[in-house]
Amino acid sequence: MAETLTFTLDTGDGEGKDVVIKLRPDLAPGHVERITELASEGFYDGVVFHRVIDRFMAQGGDPTGTGMGGSDKPDLKAEFNDEPHVEGVCSMARAANPDSANSQFFICIDDAQFLNKQYTVWGVVESGMEHVHALPKGEPPASPGKIVKASVA
Repeated sequence: MAETLTFTLDTGDGEGKDVVIKLRPDLAPGHVERITELASEGFYDGVVFHRVIDRFMAQGGDPTGTGMGGSDKPDLKAEFNDEPHVEGVCSMARAANPDSANSQFFICIDDAQFLNKQYTVWGVVESGMEHVHALPKGEPPASPGKIVKASVA
């Protein structure tokens, strides 16, 4: 199984910047499998960060860019775990139903421990967190940053 996921981001200046995420199948094997499968299929390539809230999180993974879309794969059963939602943690976005995560995810920009045990943590940023911080802010941002390419290793 893949150990890292790399998102090459365009934060608005047209230059690719790598964010390397250590995958945590020990915490959420089903979610890591989904993320790596989607990344390997090119699903995340060109997808924007449609919701970036300063001092909170950056959310992406919706091919429509609206926050309402996902993949055509079935929703995932929650794999809530004890990993705290702190800066750099990657977790799955979902609707009100705990078992509704699909392709959308968020990266914590700051401490967000009020989300603990309510969202599935599947990874942590190993390098490039400064590029996540540099994503244009907004809900949605006027000119959103995007994933140019997602790759697994």
